[in-house]
Amino acid sequence: MSMSGKHHRGGVSVGVLRNVDMWEAELIINLRLWCSGLSGRAQVYDAYSTRLASSSASQEFEIFERLLNSISTYAHRPLVHHDVECSCIGADEQIFAHLVATASSGDLRDASLIATLLAGAAQAEHIALLAAQVGHTSKRMALSRPQMNASAPGPSYQLH
Repeated sequence: MSMSGKHHRGGVSVGVLRNVDMWEAELIINLRLWCSGLSGRAQVYDAYSTRLASSSASQEFEIFERLLNSISTYAHRPLVHHDVECSCIGADEQIFAHLVATASSGDLRDASLIATLLAGAAQAEHIALLAAQVGHTSKRMALSRPQMNASAPGPSYQLH
């Protein structure tokens, strides 16, 4: 986990990638990559550009970035995430995935409430709207790559 300090409940393991839908596992991995820096963000952009039509890839990636920038800017505390290779899902990662899943299913009121777990209430509706679009895109991307097996992530490191 990428953490500093003593207590980081946001990093507590609450699940494993192989137990969630493929699109959610990819979403969590993209979150981790994006948080890891410029090279990780470039990898996320590559996934968008190779799995979406060129006419929409840049725009959809920009929405993903706007969502994460909004959460980061208005967060109650820094978002805690596991290493890219880790097969665990941390609490903050699960909240993020649940936010995106709820918003993309059309339940924006509940998604706004979920968003308040990560960021300030004043930004919750905006974050929920971005999350809905990211969810639709993530699901499309997962469908365009059926050969990927989310239940077999790369090597993992036991960090906790």
